Amino acid sequence: MNFIELLLGREAGFSFPWFAFGHLLLVILFGLRLIWYRRPVSVSFAWFLIVILLPAAGLVLYLMFGERPVGRSLTKKIIRMEREHAKLREDMRTHYASDRALLPPEAKALSLLAESKNGSPATAGNHIELFTDSLTILQHFVDEIDRAKTSLHMEFYIWALGGDADRVGEALIRAAKRGVACRVLLDSLGSKAWFKSDWPKRFKQAGIKVTEALPIQLGRFQFRRADLRLHRKIFVIDGNAVWTGSMNLVDPRVFKQDSGVGEWVDAMVRIEGPATAQFELTFLFDWSVDNLKLSNFRDHRLSPQSAHGKALAQEFSSGPVYRDDILYQVLLSAIMDARHELVITTPYFGPDDGLLQALMAASHRGVKVTLIVPKRNDSTLVAWSSRSFYGDMLQAGIRIAEFHGGLLHTKSLLIDRRIAIFGSVNFDQRSLRLNFEISLIVYEELFCARLQTLIDGYLQKSDVVDAKKWAKRPRWRLLLENVAHLTSPLL
Repeated sequence: MNFIELLLGREAGFSFPWFAFGHLLLVILFGLRLIWYRRPVSVSFAWFLIVILLPAAGLVLYLMFGERPVGRSLTKKIIRMEREHAKLREDMRTHYASDRALLPPEAKALSLLAESKNGSPATAGNHIELFTDSLTILQHFVDEIDRAKTSLHMEFYIWALGGDADRVGEALIRAAKRGVACRVLLDSLGSKAWFKSDWPKRFKQAGIKVTEALPIQLGRFQFRRADLRLHRKIFVIDGNAVWTGSMNLVDPRVFKQDSGVGEWVDAMVRIEGPATAQFELTFLFDWSVDNLKLSNFRDHRLSPQSAHGKALAQEFSSGPVYRDDILYQVLLSAIMDARHELVITTPYFGPDDGLLQALMAASHRGVKVTLIVPKRNDSTLVAWSSRSFYGDMLQAGIRIAEFHGGLLHTKSLLIDRRIAIFGSVNFDQRSLRLNFEISLIVYEELFCARLQTLIDGYLQKSDVVDAKKWAKRPRWRLLLENVAHLTSPLL
């Protein structure tokens, strides 16, 4: 047998031309699917290259992670419940329509965009407090639970074991035993260690209802994308107060201490007033969607909350199934509307070209743009990918500060010190297009001033990246950054 016969595989009954034809056909069919769904160009080319180089493995990876399905049955359930859910949102928008007139002129367009596609309206009369110490926040959680009289609703991405997070669990058991209706909704992947512990059994024995959101089922990867996650942080007490922000149910003294990044640094807000009902409605919708025993979204008829303060605010939820890409539109609009100053804090920075160009354009037109990210990140790939954006941003005059006081996990966008977007959203593709996220948009200068004070504290513990020194970094670092950048559309 000569070399050509060996290459063609005739000895084994295998024909190389047929294999090449099959590979070509697979690539063509895969390319047509990418064109059919009209994905972002960078994402489509990244997946196309993977399938060309690794046809079998690439196709499997694409089926697992390439699109945004949550499964046919769950999608149908969400669409069905969304019709019922939309009526309550419409009632809210009608009830609070007059509050739009109280918005400052520069905020009206952003607020209307955020409430579009069955979103929540801006409401007046909210009292909003900002909390910045994780242990203090966990103690407040315990105290809130111990004072609760009727209901406790908790929705988090991570409930980690150990430390004061366990004290929250014990308080919840006490509340359930005295008759408080308790519901806990946790992401299957983020809280996998919690679900494997004895906590679920203890909760159920105490009468606490527990639901696992988006469970990972190996046999259903072809029907449900495995990395779509419930990333929201919502804690509602008696329907009268709500906590939200960046913090999971974790004690920073024990959470991920082996990652070498120090303690996680978070912030949360406590809200009383009309916006509270908006967060509870989102929780109840998520609870109904993820609870297998419920087939419809029940008409909860939430009562309008009375005024507790002076802040104008609105809840802003997003996800890969409903309100598709509304989060991206809101962030892009906020950046484009900035006139004087724009400050972003995020642990994971991975914008697409549209958001990157908007940030650079804002800086070029005279807006003072500041990005604050952790100096050390728990994801090495994300860290290298994030730094691949530094060069263009620094040349555009954007200030980049790397926080060295731990892993900065606070997610915020402060526009002209008059509007704040605060919550669970990272400035990356995962939050923008894949996760179920929650934010609070605040139109009050007092809250924005408090957030600015927090940001100033972060800046004091940060190293500002020097543009000249950055340009002289070793070539091998530039190569690694650009290699990592190739994965940014897929992170």
